[in-house]
Amino acid sequence: MLQFLHTLKKNDSGATAIEYGLIAALVSVAIIGALTTLGTDLGGIFGDVSTELQDAGEDG
Repeated sequence: MLQFLHTLKKNDSGATAIEYGLIAALVSVAIIGALTTLGTDLGGIFGDVSTELQDAGEDG
């Protein structure tokens, strides 16, 4: 029993998996934030282009 507890104490593979999971979560949050900002900016750009095309169609 004592040998089992000693082995369990030295086993850190679970901690490594948790660290990788935390890194993956942080990267995911950063990507989601960047894509959200990019999507908002692109929505504004396409809205401007749409307005300009509609105005050009009414003039011509």
